[in-house]
Amino acid sequence: MDDLDRDILRLLAGDARMSVAVIARRLKVARSTAQARLERLESSGVIAGYTLRLGEALRAGRIRASVLLSVDPRSQPAILARLKAVAEVERIHTISGRVDLLLEVGAPTTTALDAILDRIGEIEGVRSSESLIHLSTKLDRTL
Repeated sequence: MDDLDRDILRLLAGDARMSVAVIARRLKVARSTAQARLERLESSGVIAGYTLRLGEALRAGRIRASVLLSVDPRSQPAILARLKAVAEVERIHTISGRVDLLLEVGAPTTTALDAILDRIGEIEGVRSSESLIHLSTKLDRTL
C-alpha cells in the first residue's frame, strides 16, 4: 500500500459514494489508474465493502455505552450467540486484560439501556459486567 492507496481510502472514508472519476480528478491521476487501484484494494481485502456512517443527528437521540464483560471461558461461544441476538448490541470485541469482552451498546433511553444491561447480565456464564456511559464524542477517526 502506497500514498496513492492511502489517499483513495481517505477520500472514500469521507464519502463512500464518491465516483472513480471524482477520485481520479482529486488525486490528479488517470481514471483507469484510480479504477485499477480500487479493484486491487477490494480484491486484497483492504476494502471489505462500502457502508453508511450515521451522523450526530441520529446518534444524539441515543444513549450509548461500552460494556465490559468477564465471562466463563467455556461459555463464551454461547454468550456470543446470545449477544448477537440483542439488536442493541452494535459491536462485540474480545480483549485482553481483566475482562474478556467489550460491547458497544446503543439504546433510545436510559430505561431501555438499563433493561438491555439487565438482559446481558442474566446470560448464563457472564461473571460480571461494568458499564461506561458515553457522554460525548470528542474525536472519531474510524474509517
